Amino acid sequence: QVQLVESGGGLVQAGGSLRLSCAASGRTFSLSSMGWYRQAPGKEREFVASITWSGGSTYYADSVKGRFTISRDSAKNTVYLQMNSLKPEDTAIYYCNAARAYTDYHYWGQGTQVTVSS
Repeated sequence: QVQLVESGGGLVQAGGSLRLSCAASGRTFSLSSMGWYRQAPGKEREFVASITWSGGSTYYADSVKGRFTISRDSAKNTVYLQMNSLKPEDTAIYYCNAARAYTDYHYWGQGTQVTVSS
C-alpha cells in the first residue's frame, strides 16, 4: 500500500502562485509515476500534470502548460506542483495521484482546496 498526503492549498488572488506538495509513504518502490488531478464544482476530475518516478519525464494538460511545473524529490518521496499565474478557472480540489507500475491501479490523496479569486 501507498499513502499520499497533500499540503499547500489555499486562497490566492488571480495572477498569484501556490505550491502543492504530496508526500508518499509505504511501498513507494512500486510506483511508476505520480501526478495531480483536479475537480472543480460540477465538473469531472481532470488530469493536470504527472512525472515518472524513475526518469522524471513530465506531462501537462494543455490548460496549465507554461504556468504549472511538476517536480519530484526522490529522496523525500515527494512530488511538488508549482502553480504560477493562477486563474479563477484553476479553482478546484487538487488530488495527488500515484500509479502502481505494471497495473492500472492508482492511489489517491485526500485532496487539497485551491481557490483563486478574481
